[in-house]
Amino acid sequence: MPERVRVLIVGSGPAGYTAAIYAARAELEPVMLAGFQFGGQLMLTTDVENYPGFPEGVTGPEMMDLFQKQAERFGTRVLFEDASELDLSQRPFRVKTAEKEFLADALVLATGASARWLGIESEQRLQNKGVSACATCDGALYRGKPMAVVGGGDTAMEEALFLTRFATKVTLIHRRDALRASKIMQERARKNEKIEFAWNSVVDEVLGDEFVTGVRLRDTRNGETRELPVEALFIAIGHQPNTDFLRGQLELDSVGYIKVEVGTSRTGVEGVFACGDAMDPSYRQAVTAAGTGCMAAIDAERWLAEQDIA
Repeated sequence: MPERVRVLIVGSGPAGYTAAIYAARAELEPVMLAGFQFGGQLMLTTDVENYPGFPEGVTGPEMMDLFQKQAERFGTRVLFEDASELDLSQRPFRVKTAEKEFLADALVLATGASARWLGIESEQRLQNKGVSACATCDGALYRGKPMAVVGGGDTAMEEALFLTRFATKVTLIHRRDALRASKIMQERARKNEKIEFAWNSVVDEVLGDEFVTGVRLRDTRNGETRELPVEALFIAIGHQPNTDFLRGQLELDSVGYIKVEVGTSRTGVEGVFACGDAMDPSYRQAVTAAGTGCMAAIDAERWLAEQDIA
């Protein structure tokens, strides 16, 4: 028999846990499907120094553990299972995991996004040891060192420009000889004295044993390789929201981000709310994800009250 719940939260991380804290304090008895890869992208982050309230910094996993304990303290039931099947065509919404089935009066989607990686072994081995996909998260950790950014779009330009605050030099690595970034972002990057370009180049290998010491670049025209000494490598080739399982049930943008009504967490399906990186292509920060998680819980609480369900 399916279990009936008032608020079901799919996904964890700052957005999901914040939604859970607010929903639990409103006595909505939320159930969270945190997933097998719980905690979101912060589980891959060693040091978080830009989240308010942690003046000495905190590791990503430690922060997510604190979030979880706070959510559970107020009565959230956290299950480390993935939502394998959703039916949003009727209310209550039907959500299945491998083990259980739920009927949810309101649904909060906090499934996050995943950074796109290059897909090479050395990149994976040196993650959090000089390899990162978030300049605003980790750039200051490598102050006074040479850095590199992989990518050619607006995100790569933004990351490179941000890193010039800390780096001695930033090399922008791009597989072609022309950028796809907007003209204004290209001009800003080209005018910055600290930014150099490695055109027609791809990363063959990230060098270093315990920490990044450089990258081996391969020329896409002639196959020649060279080594570039850097102590941090930022991958800026985009993010992919974890929303494939929602296709055909919710309105998504061209990349896959969940579309919400401006200024709210409301999706196109009444009673379904979205928060965090699954609906935010712009900021993608822990603190903004937490803010939208708060919005989703409050929106859900108000909607349930209007339906006389709360």
